[in-house]
Amino acid sequence: MKTAVFKIWRGNAAGGEFRDYTTGISEGMVVLDAVNHIQATQANDLAYRWNCKAGKCGSCSAEINGMPKLMCMTRLSDLPLEKPVTVQPMKAFPLIKDLLTNVSWNYRVKKRIKEFKPRRPDAPDGTWRMQQEDIDRVQEFRKCIECFLCQDVCHVLRDHQMHEKFIGPRFLIHVAALEMHPLDTEDRIEELRNAYGIGYCNITKCCTKVCPESIHITDNGIIPLKERVVDKFFDPFGWFWRRLKKKSDSDNVKRES
Repeated sequence: MKTAVFKIWRGNAAGGEFRDYTTGISEGMVVLDAVNHIQATQANDLAYRWNCKAGKCGSCSAEINGMPKLMCMTRLSDLPLEKPVTVQPMKAFPLIKDLLTNVSWNYRVKKRIKEFKPRRPDAPDGTWRMQQEDIDRVQEFRKCIECFLCQDVCHVLRDHQMHEKFIGPRFLIHVAALEMHPLDTEDRIEELRNAYGIGYCNITKCCTKVCPESIHITDNGIIPLKERVVDKFFDPFGWFWRRLKKKSDSDNVKRES
């Protein structure tokens, strides 16, 4: 049987180190298979998350050879096994133990975002009518499994730790799914500019690169949201038109009264 060496981070928030583990490998194995075997035979106290082993729960996120990936979707046959495979926890979040990080910040962020607010039904049976192309546009964003790999690779969160000012690509995509929904009536543009910190994103597309669901985070989500912020706050023609419309509406109210 072939063998491979894995350098797995062991430790907690106070400190730690990489430890080498040699384990047998076979055709078709993924990194999670190897980590499971190492835990079962050599490191019973190794801490990490996993659940479905099918790339749909988002639990087994880690950094493999320095790249944020799902352990269950990273095949050993795609890695250079002539040298050790490094497995370490996500860098953007506080370390709990070994490969286990505290991602609870993400759920607190989600609670801050204005919820879906649909317009009134426009059909006699109390339902809505909308175009299929409008639904197709936001359906892509709903494929997100919340693995938070995009959050981990984002330099604003990973290197600069700006968690208080920037919600990250995962939640910009969540906002895009709401803002671009044909039934939603809520306005989140002010929050995108200030509370959500969309201006900190410099569209390097690293988040798109690591997404296991192949969501076009930057091109289809973040850039259109940036354009909406620019249109509202920085476009002089848009500003003039809104002032003109506001004055016209005010004059109409005065005449009616």
